[in-house]
Amino acid sequence: MERKARIVRKTKETDIAVEVNLDGKGDSSISTGVGFLDHMLNLLSKFSSMDIRMKAKGDLEVDTHHLVEDAGICLGQALKKALGDKKGIKRFGVASAPMDETLVNVSLDISGRPLLVFNVPAVRGREGSFETEDAKEFIKGFAMQSGITLHINLVYGDNLHHVNEAVFKSLALAIKDAVKIEGKRIPSTKGKID
Repeated sequence: MERKARIVRKTKETDIAVEVNLDGKGDSSISTGVGFLDHMLNLLSKFSSMDIRMKAKGDLEVDTHHLVEDAGICLGQALKKALGDKKGIKRFGVASAPMDETLVNVSLDISGRPLLVFNVPAVRGREGSFETEDAKEFIKGFAMQSGITLHINLVYGDNLHHVNEAVFKSLALAIKDAVKIEGKRIPSTKGKID
């Protein structure tokens, strides 16, 4: 069975279409109008081995918040849909990613119980940069809609670009680990993951 999904979301603030293939090669085509978000989603695709296609427009004249949050929501919905009944997945994923002076650890459980623990203090960059708050908003939408219990911990680091990049790379590696097919059963003593 193909583990693919397509999600379309249109609101007064955003218009987003996302396609994912969990068994891809890490190919991506991302266009959101927010250059750094495009960069992070390309990294997420590459290091998770998920193919991700995203075309997004939003009210960027207001700011990037609505588009960033809704992009996370859509990607989370697409991941959940592509996982189907979750039969055979490993379920848990753990990864660390260094980026120069920065180290981030991610642990996740495709549990059906969405939760985000984001232990990444606000790191400020230059005016107009993609802040850690932006990363958190994207990841919060993603975790809540995908049904993942997600813990992200900044071990150390102080460069905003490096912190964000290490967050997305470690998230990608943890997702790649968790969605692997290891058998034929649903990995739950309950017999299902909602």
